[in-house]
Amino acid sequence: QFELAIAADAWPSGPVHDAAYEAICGVILDAVRRGGWDGILLDLHGAMVTQSHEDGEGTLLARIRAIDPATPIAVGYDMHANVYADMVEHANVVAGYQTYPHVDMYGTGRRAGEALLRFIKGEVKPTTAWGRVPMLPHVMRQGTADEPNRSLQARCKAIEAEGALCASLFVGFPHADITHAGLSVVITTDNDLARAEAYRDELLHAAWAQRAAFVYQLEPLAQAVARAKALGDGPDAGPVFLLDHYDNAASGGTMDTTAVLAEILRQELDDVAAFGIFDPQAVQQCIAAGIGTTISLAIGGKLAMPMCPVASEPLEVTGRVRTLFDGRYRAKGPMSAGTQQDMGHAAVLDTGRVQIALFSRHVEPFDVNTLLALGIDPTQKRYVMLKSRIHWRAGMAHLARAVVECAGVGVCPSDYGQHRFERVRRPIYPLDPQVTR
Repeated sequence: QFELAIAADAWPSGPVHDAAYEAICGVILDAVRRGGWDGILLDLHGAMVTQSHEDGEGTLLARIRAIDPATPIAVGYDMHANVYADMVEHANVVAGYQTYPHVDMYGTGRRAGEALLRFIKGEVKPTTAWGRVPMLPHVMRQGTADEPNRSLQARCKAIEAEGALCASLFVGFPHADITHAGLSVVITTDNDLARAEAYRDELLHAAWAQRAAFVYQLEPLAQAVARAKALGDGPDAGPVFLLDHYDNAASGGTMDTTAVLAEILRQELDDVAAFGIFDPQAVQQCIAAGIGTTISLAIGGKLAMPMCPVASEPLEVTGRVRTLFDGRYRAKGPMSAGTQQDMGHAAVLDTGRVQIALFSRHVEPFDVNTLLALGIDPTQKRYVMLKSRIHWRAGMAHLARAVVECAGVGVCPSDYGQHRFERVRRPIYPLDPQVTR
């Protein structure tokens, strides 16, 4: 017998409201109370913060164990999990994503599920060791195509090949200002605690030794856009991608900040596709005007960002309504292949130099169909601006002739100086450069 208790997700933002958290947990806990299960498999993120709990996932696991102390539990976590004790110690098996962009969601569930089934059958006895180091890796330095995370995650896979049930290095989500944000390691072996501890210590030592490589180096916005413009000149094929990485929905961004787009327009880059600006009001104005109509709009800059030290102003643009779209499309992959995505009602406004996607639901452009569904072929553009950090690589990195990271405005800046770190444990690197383990 199999039961899917509930499936729920949301783009990151503020703390999860207690009412929503209790409602979702209640469905899971009711299923646990019905009992009769051979095992429980949970697909959790690992960085949930609620109005009342820094550790939403660990609190859920503790509640499950209070009802059912014995049934085997396996959990799959995102690589950005901020690991707390309850998240590990109330589970028998823990597995984390080993890729960023996250193209191994299914694979992670399978790793956790296979270890769980072997435990249920009595073939293995999961034994776990875990730990953390005082460091906050920058998200822009966490991609698994880059060092040092490429080698760290490769070592996790090798450890599993050597016989560990699951080996996971979590880079953490540093924008969550909570006590135990940051990097951690969880190792599950078959009844071999000493081996689990040795693997854990090896990975933690390797990550700490490379801590400086996890620090992101900023480039001023005007300089970055000018560099992109120069890279786009000439006959070479393929677009230059400009990443508006301060305003990414998957890290909590509003997706309505305009600084990077404004600089692109100011420097007169030509033949640009921009995804985009979250602005339901502007979309409705485009719908009312109709395809082919030239209109002037004030786009973006409508959502308050009280935690952000830099505000974003609406951007005045004039253009022709090129496309209207109901917003639904399927991801081509490899990330979330086949799943339905929904950007809400959308429009493309063509200024002559820039085709600006306007949309009504938050969605990160990690898949090429985000653009193709709007009638934009990125391979035919000289420049493509995306509000993304790392996930865009899954569906479009192979298209890029060059990549320029643009430090604009938003609630997920890569400049830790723009964050209000009040709850994270101190000292911690790189906020406190001289910290030792």
